[in-house]
Amino acid sequence: MQLDDLYRRVIMDHYKTPRNRGKFESGEAVTIDLNNPTCGDKISLQMQVEDGIVKMAKFTGEGCSISLSSASMMTDAVKGKTIEEALKMADGFSGLMKGEPVEFEYEDIEALSGVNKFPARIKCATLAWNALRKGIEHSQKNDN
Repeated sequence: MQLDDLYRRVIMDHYKTPRNRGKFESGEAVTIDLNNPTCGDKISLQMQVEDGIVKMAKFTGEGCSISLSSASMMTDAVKGKTIEEALKMADGFSGLMKGEPVEFEYEDIEALSGVNKFPARIKCATLAWNALRKGIEHSQKNDN
């Protein structure tokens, strides 16, 4: 099996069986809604941040396999991470979209590395990560 085929399978697995899809029923959660007007992707990210740690992240939305897979991977990867670690991952993901070699502890993310060959799809892949950054900003403002 070629690497591209493996990556496609990982992306489709997250698309068809997304991790952390849904909303929190109760409790304090930061909610960030973002959309990509160029293609119609929409993401609503909810995060529970306590004592500088992302306790849990969930998402709802609609869009292409790239945007929803990326949201699934991102919410799985940041759970239990400090805000600094989550932001470092978001920076790493930005680098991955620029074609920089980046390794992630949560290896599924690397399946999105081929997206950088399709500039129009980079916004799809980064939508959830941009929501993560805004969510962290929002939670830090509320802590101060």
